[in-house]
Amino acid sequence: MGTETIAHDGTETMAKQSSPILSVRDVRKTYKLGRVKVPVLHGVDLDVQKGEWVTILGASGSGKSTLLHLMGGLDRPDKVDGQRGTISFEGNDLTKQSKRTLDRYRADDIGFVFQFYHLLPELSVVQNVCVGSMILHGRIGYMSNRSATVQRATELLERFGLGHRLKHRPAELSGGERQRVAIARALINDPSVLLADEPTGNLDMKTGASILDTMIEYREKAGLTMVMVTHDERIAARADRVIRLLDGRVQES
Repeated sequence: MGTETIAHDGTETMAKQSSPILSVRDVRKTYKLGRVKVPVLHGVDLDVQKGEWVTILGASGSGKSTLLHLMGGLDRPDKVDGQRGTISFEGNDLTKQSKRTLDRYRADDIGFVFQFYHLLPELSVVQNVCVGSMILHGRIGYMSNRSATVQRATELLERFGLGHRLKHRPAELSGGERQRVAIARALINDPSVLLADEPTGNLDMKTGASILDTMIEYREKAGLTMVMVTHDERIAARADRVIRLLDGRVQES
């Protein structure tokens, strides 16, 4: 498969003993910029085991964010000679699912954290976190469980050191605080997999390290599977396993 194991002992043994929670096979993606076709992924294979932290490492333009978006159901791989390749979650091929099923998958099973926080400026911190629950359950379902959702959001924010910021608006927060809110929002529905695209890329080194420590601590306690995109070798070195992408391909180890 062309992966490179960099950290914890036993990763390869674990991979052989259990079925992956996420599996990518022969995935290709090309974008169009005007009349020009820009190939991004050229047949990627990747397995992620339950509870594992995999980092996708690569330079800008290598296709790592595209791969993450495909794994999260935000986009579909290309068809080549009638074949689309497969992206499977717990054995179910996402490329064959309906839009409604993919919506549910993104809301329930996957948590997204991006480099830019995408918080709603008119909402308070705790309201921004609760948005994830509203997307999953709909307005009526959310209102019937509002009290429990607010409590869950408050607990997450307190865990991430923002218990004193619950009623503040995003504009009143620092960059690191905004990213902590975004992480709490990603976790509000207790997802199986956290997909993080350069989550510390917009922060200074000290703040970024603190954010990363927060994510690692939560992941270890919750047994969360995490796939993180980065170009930072120092961040990658802390993961269970590193996947290197070079020009849209998994680099052979």
